[in-house]
Amino acid sequence: MTRVNCLIVVGVTLVALSAPGRLAASSQGGQATEAMSAAAKASTDLVGALSKEIGSSPEQAAGAAGALFGVAKSKLKPEEFAQVSKAVPGMDLLLKAAPAMGGGTAGAVSQVAGAGGGALAGAASAFSKLGLSPDMVSKAIPVLTQYVTKSGGANIGKLLAGALK
Repeated sequence: MTRVNCLIVVGVTLVALSAPGRLAASSQGGQATEAMSAAAKASTDLVGALSKEIGSSPEQAAGAAGALFGVAKSKLKPEEFAQVSKAVPGMDLLLKAAPAMGGGTAGAVSQVAGAGGGALAGAASAFSKLGLSPDMVSKAIPVLTQYVTKSGGANIGKLLAGALK
């Protein structure tokens, strides 16, 4: 085998070995997009209002709402979150549409520290993964709480607002 042929074989082998990883990453990205799209369709009123407020696509808004509802779920008692969940059509899909939280940059954490820090820093990280500015967290929270108040009542809205402080 000549040197050129050997390099071609090595190159083809490297491409073949790396292709399964690329296909897996691609399909995971496709699954995330499908989840966001399904969530956007399941909760059109909420997603539409949030999309308008933060200047995002419906899919980004669905992921953002899911991230914030995930924060609320982690802070509320199960029976309290169940009440919030009843007020939001497609809650399970919104939660699935949220990107994994955590791993935020120091800048993202400091930007939301005044708005609650801690769990909200994770939401800021999720917003970044969605291509949204972390400071959009503070614009999204009132939209979610107003929606939940309107659809579930003042007490349920207060539960959510308290969890997202």
